Amino acid sequence: MNSVKSYSKFVKPYWKLVVITLIIGVIKFGIPLTLPLIMKYTVDSILLTKLSLGEKILKLTYIISIASVLFIIVRFPVEYYRQYFAQEITSRILYDIRDKLYNHLQKLSLRFYQNHKTGEIISRVMNDVEQTKNIVETGMMNIWLDIFTLTIALGFMFTLNVKLTFVAIANLPFYAISVKKLYKRLKLLTKQRSQSLADVQSYLHERVAGIPVVKSFTLEEYDQNQFDIRNSNFLTKALKVTQWNALTNSIINTLTDIAPLLVIAYGGYKVATGDLTIGTFVAFFGYLDRIYSPLRRLVNSSTLLTQATASLERVLELWDQPYDVQDQPTAKQLTEVNGDIKFNHVWFRYEKDSDYILKNIHFSIPSGRTVALVGMSGGGKSSLISLIPRFYNIDKGEITIDGMNIENITQQSLRKHIGMVLQDNILFSGTIRENILLGNPSASEEGMILSAKAANAHEFILNLPNGYDTEIGEKGVKLSGGQKQRVAIARVFLKNPQILILDEATSALDLESESLIQESLDKLAKNRTTIIIAHRLSTITHVDQIIFMKDGEIIEQGTHEELMNQKGYYEQLFNIQILNQNNDKQVVMDY
Repeated sequence: MNSVKSYSKFVKPYWKLVVITLIIGVIKFGIPLTLPLIMKYTVDSILLTKLSLGEKILKLTYIISIASVLFIIVRFPVEYYRQYFAQEITSRILYDIRDKLYNHLQKLSLRFYQNHKTGEIISRVMNDVEQTKNIVETGMMNIWLDIFTLTIALGFMFTLNVKLTFVAIANLPFYAISVKKLYKRLKLLTKQRSQSLADVQSYLHERVAGIPVVKSFTLEEYDQNQFDIRNSNFLTKALKVTQWNALTNSIINTLTDIAPLLVIAYGGYKVATGDLTIGTFVAFFGYLDRIYSPLRRLVNSSTLLTQATASLERVLELWDQPYDVQDQPTAKQLTEVNGDIKFNHVWFRYEKDSDYILKNIHFSIPSGRTVALVGMSGGGKSSLISLIPRFYNIDKGEITIDGMNIENITQQSLRKHIGMVLQDNILFSGTIRENILLGNPSASEEGMILSAKAANAHEFILNLPNGYDTEIGEKGVKLSGGQKQRVAIARVFLKNPQILILDEATSALDLESESLIQESLDKLAKNRTTIIIAHRLSTITHVDQIIFMKDGEIIEQGTHEELMNQKGYYEQLFNIQILNQNNDKQVVMDY
């Protein structure tokens, strides 16, 4: 009930259109209810009377003319607008749900996305939301119209013959028992089917994205078997739902077929004894279909509603995901930024019951200075930089920008002043122009081109088939690693943030690309507060401060010269890298 109540919030803006549709529906369903009465009149008052042939034809023409106006001229527009308005309402509601659900997804923290598969999220937003349309079409419209039809038809039947009506509806209690017993199980089976479909979509999404790995490791056969396991599981769940639906329909249809037999037996007996006219019997039999057709639809509606409610519960499960990172009620907008950053005894862990990833981190970066974070993998460097734009909440301590605790700043205004260039930047399908403009969608053409030039990307872009309007494919697959990185840097140039975060932005590139990108990064870092996660220590010897991290703690801190003189972790790692570089050069020369 709570799930339907939540859904009704999306129906409320369209209540006037719902009412209009219901009124039109009443007319649409009411018109066929006149047909048995027309049959009764035709049989009793025309065909079985002693009127002359001419009088019978005249009366028949008269009644058919009236019926034609009703069934053709009136019913056509009624049928059209009933269908159109019903579809319009459901389409608009589904649009609103997906729109607000996407807005909700954007507010969820990175922790949520790390714990949930992309394919399953997509399945809930697309498939499950689509299934909920039956709550409106069926639950809020068709059911009421079928109840209206059923009520009016029963009213006419009681008017025609009370005893025969009770005979006709004698099996209705069995309907109620069957529905109650069958649909509780159906809801569970439907929810299981939806989950298994989400598993298939999730697996498919991951494998399509990682198809180069599948092919390079010749995993096609293995991967096909893994997909078959999930696909077979979905087939099993789907067949269980099908089996239960088939059982439901067979029981309901069997119960339905009993009623005409009872009516024919008892009604035929009454006609034979002269207690019932043939016209009344024919009309009554016509109304019999008018009560059991909506009754069948009501049973089918119960099936659809059960499935829709199960899907709605999955949508609401996603909707009820809490926001790990939220703006405080008193949070302020960050307008002008100098870029003074301070970590004040910060502790952080991803889960409440896990070990701390960062332990007592304490350092400061004056405005316009550059700090490099170095150390072995797993030291906590990437976790540290993810705290500055407040992708996660810290457990203890505080992080300040220009003396303001970032938890007292709105997330959006905070992130507007932070630019990030990562090792594997994400580009979106579309053109190069569209991807660069993500840095500032309102920027001018001139500003966009100047950003590309600053990132050393303008020249290679002009050599592409369509220049800035070249389609780059999903995740920029049509560009090289160096080209993707330069587009990502141009995006940050266009954003023009005061605080810059570079996470191993050149570690996966060849020397030529690294040289071009390093040049553009040096331009980008000028006069900005910059934090660099460095893989190659030779690229950060010029920075103002180097922080060596190990196991989530700051072990060493100082300039390149100071750390080399300490003869500690940094000096050892630096010398090892220099030795490896010299060996690589010697191998190349020998070759």
